[in-house]
Amino acid sequence: MITNFNDVFAELREKGICKRMVAAWAVDEHTIEAASKAADLGFVKAILVGDENLIKDVCAKSGIDVAKFEIVNEPVELKAVAKAVQMVHDGEGDILMKGLCSTDKFLRAILNKETGLLPPKGLLSHVGVIENPNYHKLVFLTDMAVIPAPDFRQKVKLAGFVTGVAQSFGIQKPKVAFIAASEQMLDSMPACMEAAMLAKMCDRGQIKGCIGDGPLALDVAIDKESVEIKKLVSPVAGDADCLVFPNIESANVFWKTNSKLATGVRQAGMLVGTKVPCVLASRADSVDTKLNSIAEAVMFVK
Repeated sequence: MITNFNDVFAELREKGICKRMVAAWAVDEHTIEAASKAADLGFVKAILVGDENLIKDVCAKSGIDVAKFEIVNEPVELKAVAKAVQMVHDGEGDILMKGLCSTDKFLRAILNKETGLLPPKGLLSHVGVIENPNYHKLVFLTDMAVIPAPDFRQKVKLAGFVTGVAQSFGIQKPKVAFIAASEQMLDSMPACMEAAMLAKMCDRGQIKGCIGDGPLALDVAIDKESVEIKKLVSPVAGDADCLVFPNIESANVFWKTNSKLATGVRQAGMLVGTKVPCVLASRADSVDTKLNSIAEAVMFVK
């Protein structure tokens, strides 16, 4: 059973999984070092698109053998991003990764109707993974980065996305918690009402492949003691694999609270809904977070 990112690396190594990753404007130390570590671990062949001189300079300063990469020289940032997305669109890569470019430039290329990666009428979203030493397994969550206020139909799709990512990690029937401010059915809170509807859709197989429950406050979703104290009966509470948040603010605050206030936390994040998984890490994210995100994407590649 996979319970942490080291288990993920071991799983990929054991199965001999290796995918082609195209990194857009990969001219910074963190992106190149993460790509290097992923290549050394054997689960990607990395293609770096960007200014060749900058890439070689970073490799020289960091003691990285530049020969382990395929470099596509494009010294103009916007053109490099467009080129990377075009390569993946044309089947030259299995995964796309954001390098030093800004998120808006990265997304603009992905959403390009002719050369982008979002299918017609598709929904772009974000699924993160958190390894927290205070929880007994990995937790998958959505959406902390893309959709500000998902409507009900979008939440149905988000539940499907996060379920699919959890399944790719070997969880056959993930337990999905639809998060609200309370586990009580309160008609004054739309998030509670929608969570209950989503849970019922899971019961009836309208959201496939998971066990869902909601509304669930965060404490009862992930803490068994809270469940016992509140005498809550639920197939998900206290043991959730996946958290579907009601809006971007709640998901983003949870994500950043884990990263900044909890010791020993490791994270990963990627875009889903696209033709291939797209690693979307902040330019300020650590090498470890970017490496974990690459591994998440490799696990999810169809």
